[in-house]
Parts: sequence; structure tokens; C-alpha cells
Amino acid sequence: MIRILNLSLLVLFPIAWFAPLMRAGLLPFFSLDEISIITGTADLWGKDVLLALLVTFFALIAPMAKVIGTALIQFDLLSDKVKPALAILGKLAMADIFLIAIYIVVAKGVGVGRLETAWGMYLFTFCVLLSYAITLQAKPKA
Repeated sequence: MIRILNLSLLVLFPIAWFAPLMRAGLLPFFSLDEISIITGTADLWGKDVLLALLVTFFALIAPMAKVIGTALIQFDLLSDKVKPALAILGKLAMADIFLIAIYIVVAKGVGVGRLETAWGMYLFTFCVLLSYAITLQAKPKA
């Protein structure tokens, strides 16, 4: 069952990347633009390459590398010695959830526009937490 849950993340993470994390608008009367991890990252590449690299690593590369590495271990295609590195990747992948939450709190505090959390935020958070739970369930071989 754990293997299936882990492999499901190979599909769920990309869906979460394209799903709307939040809806933002400048004034309360106008329609809101949907922001996803992909649209936000693409926008960053034109404005701040260093930040775009960090977000790309934390939000896209680290979670998928952890899922793939975990799957390889689960199917005995990779040594258990890699588990500490995968645990670090998992912690790095969770850092972006914290950053997104901070951005939402700051944006709401400014009070200039309107910001709403969308379903993609919950899906992405679920994926990160599921990945973390799978790591916790992994038992070392005797």
C-alpha cells in the first residue's frame, strides 16, 4: 500500500504544480488571477533568477527526487544508505509550504488587494505531508 501511495505522488505532485494555489487581485471588486506553482515560478524566472532557482528546487525538484528515490528503495533498486539524503530532501520540500503561507499572511496584512487560498494549496500540502508520512513509515531492513 505504501508503494502505491508513493507512486501516486508521481501523478499528484505535477497536478498540484499546475493547480491554483491562490487567487489574487488588486482591488476587491475585480476578478482574481489564479496563481499556481508553475505560473509563479515562470513569473520569477523573468524577475529574479536566483529566487526562481530556489523555488524550482524546493517546489519541483526536491519533492520529485524524494518520491523517485523512495520508490527505488521500495523496489530494491537503490540502497537504504540513501535514506538520510531523502529525509533531507523531504525537509527541504516542506520549506516551500511555510514560505507560501508567509506570503499569504503578508499579502493579507497589506490590505491593498484580495488574496484567497485555492484548492491547489491543499493538494500541494497533502502531497508534501503524504510524502513525509511515507518516509516515516519506511522501515530499515534487518
